Amino acid sequence: MAAHDTSSDDTKDFPPAQLARRIFHALEGIRYGAVEITVHDGRIVQIERKEKLRLEVSHKTRSD
Repeated sequence: MAAHDTSSDDTKDFPPAQLARRIFHALEGIRYGAVEITVHDGRIVQIERKEKLRLEVSHKTRSD
């Protein structure tokens, strides 16, 4: 599992359109995981991306 904090600066000074782009950017490419948005005093202060890697197990029997 990889966690990546996509907020480099305090996001309270970013315009809403830029915050939306950052949230969509955090969602790009995630197959399994979560994007968490932290709000303090009504303002977004952090966007965190957590991605999980799912390992598929083959049900085929291997002959060695």
